[in-house]
Amino acid sequence: MAETPILEVDDLARSFDVSRPWLQRVLAGEGKRILRAVDGISFAIPRGTTLSLVGESGCGKSTVARLVVGLYPPSRGRVVFEGLELERARAIAEQRRRMQMIFQDPYASLNPRWRVKDIVAEPIRAFGMTPSAAAQQAKVAELLTQVGLSPLDGEKFPHEFSGGQRQRISIARALSSNPDFLVCDEPTSALDVSVQAQILNLMKDLQARLGLTYLFISHNLAVVRQVSDRIGVMYLGRLVELAPAETLFTTPRHPYTRALMEAIPDLEMTGRQRIPVGGEVPSPISPPSGCPFHPRCPLADDRCKAERPVLLPARGTEASLTACHAVEEGRDGGVPAAQRVGTTAIAL
Repeated sequence: MAETPILEVDDLARSFDVSRPWLQRVLAGEGKRILRAVDGISFAIPRGTTLSLVGESGCGKSTVARLVVGLYPPSRGRVVFEGLELERARAIAEQRRRMQMIFQDPYASLNPRWRVKDIVAEPIRAFGMTPSAAAQQAKVAELLTQVGLSPLDGEKFPHEFSGGQRQRISIARALSSNPDFLVCDEPTSALDVSVQAQILNLMKDLQARLGLTYLFISHNLAVVRQVSDRIGVMYLGRLVELAPAETLFTTPRHPYTRALMEAIPDLEMTGRQRIPVGGEVPSPISPPSGCPFHPRCPLADDRCKAERPVLLPARGTEASLTACHAVEEGRDGGVPAAQRVGTTAIAL
């Protein structure tokens, strides 16, 4: 496994203007409303590994996914793919071919008017990867077989398949350009639990056989534990903790990460005391000063309210990076005892 990152993200940010029309703002005497969906995050993904981003709905995970593949331009910061700035990389067809995306909803991401063989073959045609129609047909048949479908399924339309089968088609389409890097935006969230396991096993097998690198977006902690090498926890557009998968689950350090672990159902520990997180998620239009989690954090003090924390190695677990003044100062109680985390899904 190479140590050189295939993808590097540095101080990435994306804001959206959600203001009302100009005339309405003038009459109401209000200014512009800027939504900070992603507010300065940095990470790197070594080749052949999986980095997962988790967090509550609206924390900016899917925006990061779209920024990484170039569907949104960043408001600040940069994305570097294979040593090239993303804008330059996407201008080169060969580099663009090596980065693909699996979308969240398999019912919306497939053209209902196209046969499956045409859907899967579209990237092959776009990048001119086969010399003839016969070679293209053979490649499509190989891809469908690779994801657990029959080559005969290429003659069908998307509505003739279940959700899990449609997601397999989406994976086949993503693999058709022979990519090195896949961005997976909640690829199992619309599927039943049993089908989720099949898709996750398929993705892990493809990664092992093809040497793929994944950026995996999910709100399901059980899913990310199964597929991840490292996990980043996002809150209000920022990374609050970044750690190896098992380290995050056994010794979570940030108060928000601990709260997520507390929310996981565990039948074997029924009756134990849990500490709920109070309050509501602040608006990304007017985020709190200092640490974005401080209005809900039991460890917050005046420094947390005034100074924005940065990702630093956590005391006692240097493999973890946390953006928390309490962890930095040792006010969090140190390394918590190992926690039992079941396989039950958690919907945030």
